[in-house]
Amino acid sequence: MEKHQLIERSIIKKYRKEIWNRFIKSVIRYDLVNEGDKIAVCISGGKDSMLMAKAMQLLQKHGKFSFDLVFLVMDPGYNNRNRQVIESNANLLKVPITVFESSIYDIVAGTEQSPCYLCAKMRRGALYSKAKELGCNKIALGHHFDDVIETTLMSMLYSAEIKTMMPKLKSSNFEDMELIRPMYMVREDDILAWKRYNELEFIRCACRLTEKCVLGDDGIGSKRQEMKALIKKLKRDTPGVDMNIFTSMHNVNLDTVIEYRKKGQRHSFLEDYDADKVDHNE
Repeated sequence: MEKHQLIERSIIKKYRKEIWNRFIKSVIRYDLVNEGDKIAVCISGGKDSMLMAKAMQLLQKHGKFSFDLVFLVMDPGYNNRNRQVIESNANLLKVPITVFESSIYDIVAGTEQSPCYLCAKMRRGALYSKAKELGCNKIALGHHFDDVIETTLMSMLYSAEIKTMMPKLKSSNFEDMELIRPMYMVREDDILAWKRYNELEFIRCACRLTEKCVLGDDGIGSKRQEMKALIKKLKRDTPGVDMNIFTSMHNVNLDTVIEYRKKGQRHSFLEDYDADKVDHNE
C-alpha cells in the first residue's frame, strides 16, 4: 500500500473509535453534509485541517450520498517554508489543493489592536468569498472538541457571556453559504496520536508576524493556552470534566437561566415568573 493509503487505513481501522466514529457522529448529529453539497474544505496546513481533509475524502468515497469537495488553501502571506510544508503534505496525502493568494498578513501587520481577531475575521471572509466563487455552498473548518470547550470557557471567563462554538452556522454576509465543523467531537489528543503514528509533520502556527511559531510553539501564554492548562488541571481531580463541559452545552436548563438573548432580543426569567407556579428547586 502507498503511504496515503496507509494513512487512510489508520483513520478507519486503528483510530476508528477515536477519530472516524466521532467524525461520522458529528456529521450525522448536526446534519453537516447533505446530498448535492459542494463543500470547500479549508486547509490551514495544521494537523486538524489536514486530518479533516482526509476524513472528508473518505466520507465522500464511502458515504451514502453524493457531494463534491474542493480543498481550499488560502495563502495570506506564508513564509516560503510554511508554503512548502503545506504543498508537500498535500502531495503526500493525495489531497488535491486549490491555492489562492491574499494580502491579509500585510494588512494585519499595520494594526496595533487585536491583530489576531482581525486576521481571523478577514481569513474567514476571504475563504467564504473564494468558496462562493468556486460554486460551493459550504465551507468546512477543522475546529475540534478541545477548541469547542475552550472557546466556551473563554467566553464565560473573559467575555462575560455563555457562548459556544457552533457545529454549523449560516453566513450573515454571504447569501446561501454555511460554515460546518465536521471535527466537532474529535479530541485533540487523538489527532496528535494519529499524527505521530503516521510520522507526519504539519505547521502549527502560520503567522508571519510571530516567526517563532513557524513549526513549533503555537502561542504559549495565550488565553486559549490558559484554558488548556485549566482543563488539564480540572481533569486530574475530576476525570471526564471536559465531556461534562461539552455535554452541558447540549443540556441548558432554561428554567434556571436568569437572562438570555435570542436573535438580538434580551429576555428575563421575570417575563413569565408570575405565571410559573412551579418551584424548580424543590
